[in-house]
Formats: sequence, structure tokens, C-alpha cells
Amino acid sequence: MTDAKRWMIYGVTGYTGRLTVEEAVRRGHRPIVAGRSEAKVRKIAEQHGLEARVFDLADPAAVRAALADVALVLHCAGPFSATSKPMLDACLETRTHYLDITGEIDVFAACHARDAEAKRAGIVVLPGAGFDVVPTDCVAAMLKRALPDATELVLAFEAGGGPSAGTAKSSVEGLGKGGRARRGGRMVPVPLAWKDRTFLRDGKARTAMTIPWGDVFTAYISTGIPDIEVYMAVPPATIGRVRRLRLLRPLLGLGPVQRFMKARVEARVKGPSIAKRTATDSYVWGEARNAAGREAKVELLTPNGYDLTVNASLGIVEHLLGRADVPGGYYTPSLLLGAEYVLSLPGVRLVRGPGDAESPAGG
Repeated sequence: MTDAKRWMIYGVTGYTGRLTVEEAVRRGHRPIVAGRSEAKVRKIAEQHGLEARVFDLADPAAVRAALADVALVLHCAGPFSATSKPMLDACLETRTHYLDITGEIDVFAACHARDAEAKRAGIVVLPGAGFDVVPTDCVAAMLKRALPDATELVLAFEAGGGPSAGTAKSSVEGLGKGGRARRGGRMVPVPLAWKDRTFLRDGKARTAMTIPWGDVFTAYISTGIPDIEVYMAVPPATIGRVRRLRLLRPLLGLGPVQRFMKARVEARVKGPSIAKRTATDSYVWGEARNAAGREAKVELLTPNGYDLTVNASLGIVEHLLGRADVPGGYYTPSLLLGAEYVLSLPGVRLVRGPGDAESPAGG
């Protein structure tokens, strides 16, 4: 029998999973900690006095058994291109709410395709419960509310502190797929670093390039705005390097090349230290425009992306635990919790609202 408040974090041995366990315990939660490495999972469980469950997502029966009495799983084990489907399959069978922290467009699309199944099972399916895509999705929803007839949406972010190994490996996978944008409501392929432009932060220009961020999928579900582009702030030299990779794109998706690049990531990338996370922040820009040329803009300052991911995902967990009044189905963060959800998170500040006049700090 499922306990309405019994929940699990899967992938606790990864960088974000460990941070999430620590914060959950600090808040007084007692999640089940889970993953596929018995020694590592049990060590984390012992550190915090928590129940441990060890299972591999490649074993469907084991996943179903592990989730049989669990009301909600927060899935933190990427790359989600490989791990999302088996976890979601089991959640649909065991009627377990499914949350993850992906930023991968194809994972969002695959989860959305199972909306009808989620409704029948009575569970919430919400991928992207972290920095990908909580702040940008909420900004998109704020802009839609301010400009209901918007036809174009631009989202952008600057993330300080550097990536974890899992994030970096997901980026490696993305290189082989190229860029994507929304045009006329449809996702279309575009070259890597298809466009570049600048955004202003504190009166200083930040160069940025288009990337295949999750909002290319989710912002359309949240707002219905047909044309969507997402940018990431990077140095001009990085834009040049990414564009040179266009010539190699057919090779970048090959298995041996992917394995080589991911092995290098695994060996070199460990994720930002506590000091680095504390010393860095993130910034989000949003712009909406209608057919008449009217514009609305929003800017947000947030903590480091990993700290925001932990707080945002746990906030969604807390919203769902013990509640029976949330209809099942696929959700984006703003569809479940509203456009202002991001503003409720620690350290998030609205720098510019959609009703603010232009200023030198504007984008």
C-alpha cells in the first residue's frame, strides 16, 4: 500500500542528488535514497539515517517493486535520455508521481506524449523541476500574462559556477543533435549556435548564443506562444568554437565519439564546490513581442543553478506530498504552481517586471 507521504530520491550518488538529499534532511524530510550502486547508496543512507533501496533501471520488475509503496519519486539520475523512460514506465504502473531535473528537449517531449496515461493513473508527470526549466518557464508564464497575444518569445540565461558531470554529459549528447527552435508552434532543427545577440545585465553587455534548451518545448506548452528561441550567455570565443563544430556534427553523434567525450567529462568535471556555488549566481532574461511590435520584458536574479535546482525541486515535492486534489497529467512548473513560483524560492529576486519602463539595466 502506498503511503501518501513516502517518497524517494533516485540518483543520490550524483552531484545534484547528494545536494538534494542534504537539503531534504535539513528541512526535516526522510526520503528513501536510491540508486544502482549499493556501496555508495548505503553510505549516503547511513550518513543521514535514511532507508536505502538499490536497483537498476534496466530491470523493470525491480523498479516497479521499489516504487510499489512510494507516492512520489524525484529522479536525479541522468542522462535522462536513457533513464527517464524506464522510471516513468514504472511510475505509471505504480501510480507514483514523477519528477525529474532534466533539461533535454526529447525527454520533455516523450513525457508530454504520455499525458493521457498520466491522467488515467492519476499521477503528476513533471520533468524539468530544477534550474532546467523552473525559472525560465515561470518567466515565460509571466510574459504571457502581461502580453496575452504574444507571438514571439525569447528566453536567455547566464549560469555561473560551471557544470556537474551529469550536466556536461547531457551537453555532449546535445552536440550530436544540433540546435532547435520553435517556429509557428513547431519545433524545427537549426544549426548549433544558430543566432547570437547581446543582453544587458547591470548595464553591461553579455554575448549569448541560441541553444536547444528545454524551454523550446516546455514554454510552448505553458504559453502557446508559437515562436520561441532560448539563449545562453557565453564569451564570443565560445560561440566561434561551437559554430566550427557544425562541420563535425555528423561525427559528434556517433557512439564511439560520444563515449570518448563523456569519458573525458567524467574524468575532468566534478561540479562546483560549496564556495563556488556560494560565490556565483544566475540571471534570466525574458522578452515577448506581439504582431503589432509591443513588447514585455522580465529579468530575474537567482542563486547558483544547482542551489536553485535543489530548492525548486523540493518545493514541488512538498506541494505534492499528501495531496489528493492535484489532477493527474503532464505539467510544466508554471502550469502546476503558477508563474510566481520561482519568486517564492530562496535568493530569487525580480530585477525587472513586465510592467517596468525601459532603463539602462534593461535588455
